[in-house]
Amino acid sequence: MGAFLDKPKTEKTNEHGAGNGLRFGVSSMQGWRVEMEDAHRAITGLGSDLKDWSFFAVFDGHAGARVSAHCAEHLLESIVKTEEFQKSEFIKGIRSGFLNLDDRMRMLPELASGEDKSGSTAVCALISPRQVFVANCGDSRAVLCRAGQLVFSTQDHKPVLPTEKERIQRAGGSVMIQRVNGSLAVSRALGDYEYKNVEGRGPCEQLVSPEPEVFVHERSDDKDEFLVLACDGVWDVMSNVDLCDYVRSRLLLSDDLENICNQVVDTCLFKGSRDNMSIVLVTFPGAPKPCDDAKAKEADLEAYLERRITELVRDRMGGDDLEFGHVLQILQEEEIPGLPPGGGISAKRNFIDNVFKRLCPNKVESVISYDGF
Repeated sequence: MGAFLDKPKTEKTNEHGAGNGLRFGVSSMQGWRVEMEDAHRAITGLGSDLKDWSFFAVFDGHAGARVSAHCAEHLLESIVKTEEFQKSEFIKGIRSGFLNLDDRMRMLPELASGEDKSGSTAVCALISPRQVFVANCGDSRAVLCRAGQLVFSTQDHKPVLPTEKERIQRAGGSVMIQRVNGSLAVSRALGDYEYKNVEGRGPCEQLVSPEPEVFVHERSDDKDEFLVLACDGVWDVMSNVDLCDYVRSRLLLSDDLENICNQVVDTCLFKGSRDNMSIVLVTFPGAPKPCDDAKAKEADLEAYLERRITELVRDRMGGDDLEFGHVLQILQEEEIPGLPPGGGISAKRNFIDNVFKRLCPNKVESVISYDGF
């Protein structure tokens, strides 16, 4: 769904902050898509009654950006104002918050008229001093890393999942080419009201459901490291384990969470992602800290890459005949020690770019390509 640009838009929207013992960074990039349809929200301290709570969310819009933008602005309020949430029935309150928002949003003029047919996935986390609540609706995803290991991930809501397919068929729809009625790639979402008009069925029984799955984890101050929320533009090219390993390796080099998020979206772009990309990285007190050993290993890797590129340019093929794509292909095929786990050679693409530009300034235009690896 959606057309592509001739070359990706790589400018990034960034955000960072800290509070309640947490730190966070955000990166969002349009990439190859003709429109930026992602939205996000990140806030520590939710007012006087919830000042020690924090909220983080990523919204991946489709068929337009109206619903994702509205959800980013209003989902948190919709959750915390529910009767259940105010009674400390947090899981029920989160679910009701999603359903209430979807019901109210249907009345927005451009959505009610059918002029705007947009929808959005939503993945969010509410973090209290003792617990982490994660809610997911669609195929954006959250992962939690604890003591160096992936310990939790949400499941994408795809039409081919047996329970999702059964609901779609009961509502009179079908699953073709792994899509709802051959069109929509997710089976749960906010908005998408053209798929929510089956008479006699409740909001969670429609072709597309706004109901989130809600999970709760008890916090472990000494073991919890970080939580990642990201849209499918990231997950399309990186597995849960790969992303956790990659983020953890970057935290050993830097405490600049914005920069780490930028590195993730760049790496995904170079791995071949064609979608909008948004990521929120939240670190807990037990997150890895930068260390000299990791920095030394990264310096050794970059020194090796620089020597190898210099050899290719000056000795093996000659700078005048060597194109940037040749360098990438050769490096990809070699066994290079110390590449970032989960990121591989794609994670060093910007560094390789810079070295090649310096050695072959007349080849700068050839560097601006995004072939993927």
